[in-house]
Amino acid sequence: MIVMYRDSLSTIKFNSTFVRPAKFYLGGFYNMPHDKYYYIFLCFVYIMTVLGNGFLLSVIYLVKTLHTPRYIIVCNLALTDLCGSTALIPKLLDTFLFDRRYIVYEACLSYMFFVLFFGSMQSWTLVTMAYDRLIAICFPLRYHSIITKKSVVVMLLFSWTFLICVTATSAGLINRLSFCASIEIKSFFCDHGPIFQLACNDKSYSYSMATTGLIVVMCIPLILIVGSYVCISIALARTTSTEERLRALKTCVSHLILVALFFLPFVGTNIAVLTSYIHPNARMINSSLTFTVPPMLNPIIYSLKTEELRNTIRKLCKGNKTAVQ
Repeated sequence: MIVMYRDSLSTIKFNSTFVRPAKFYLGGFYNMPHDKYYYIFLCFVYIMTVLGNGFLLSVIYLVKTLHTPRYIIVCNLALTDLCGSTALIPKLLDTFLFDRRYIVYEACLSYMFFVLFFGSMQSWTLVTMAYDRLIAICFPLRYHSIITKKSVVVMLLFSWTFLICVTATSAGLINRLSFCASIEIKSFFCDHGPIFQLACNDKSYSYSMATTGLIVVMCIPLILIVGSYVCISIALARTTSTEERLRALKTCVSHLILVALFFLPFVGTNIAVLTSYIHPNARMINSSLTFTVPPMLNPIIYSLKTEELRNTIRKLCKGNKTAVQ
C-alpha cells in the first residue's frame, strides 16, 4: 500500500500553475468488518433499481393513456434514478469489492460530475412533482391549461441545463486546485467536498461552489416543496367535504413518501454529524444508502400508491395472461 501510494505521488503532473496527481485513492470503508456482505447488498439494490425503473419506464412508454404531463415527470424521475445508480454503484463495487481503490484524476472528475448531477436532478424532479400537485389541488379548473406537455418539458429541460452548468462548474473548479501532499479521498466516491479539502492552494472558490450546490440541490427544493404543501393544506382547509380532502391527499401520498426518502436521510445524517461523533464508516454507509436506496424504492412506491398506474399494470398482466392462454 505504501509503495503504491509513493508511486502515485511520484507521477504527479506539474504545470506552470497547478499540481495534479495522476491518480486519487478512495479511502472509504476502511477496515469495515464484514464489508463484502454490504457490497453484495448494494449489488442487489442495483439489480432491483434497474428492474424497477426499467419496468416503470416500459409501462409508461407502452401505455398511451399514460402519455400525460404528470407521467413525463415520473418518467424523468425513473430515468434519473436509473442513471444515478448506474453512475455510482457499479464503480463503487469495482473499487471496494475488488480492491481497486486508485482512480485516474480525469476519471475521478467524471465520476463526481455524473453522481452529483443525477442526484441533483432527482431533487428538482421532486420539486416539479410538487408543482404538479399544487396546480392540481389549488387550481383544478386551470390544471390542463397550466400543466401541459410543453410546459413540463420546458421545466425539466431547464432543470437539466441549469444543473449541468452548476455541476460542471464545481468539477471545473477542481482543475484550479493544487494537490501537493495527500491524494486519499475520504469518501466512497469522488465527492466534491473531500476532494477540494485536499488542496494546498486557495480553495475559497470551491468552498463557495460547495455552499451554492448545497443551497441549490437541498435547501431551495426543500423550501419549495414545503411551501407547495403549505398552499395545498390551506386550499384543502377551505374545502368543506372531508371526502374531497381525503381524495386530494391520496394523490399526494406517493410524492410525500418520495420526498421523505430523498431528504430525511440526508438531513438526519448531517444533523447527527454536527451534534455527535459518528464513525467515518457509519457515516459513509448512511450516505451511500441515501444515494442508492431511494432510486430502488421510488418505482415500487409509485406503482403501489398510484391507483392509475396500479390499474394499468394489472391490465397489462391480465392481457399477457390472456395472450399466453
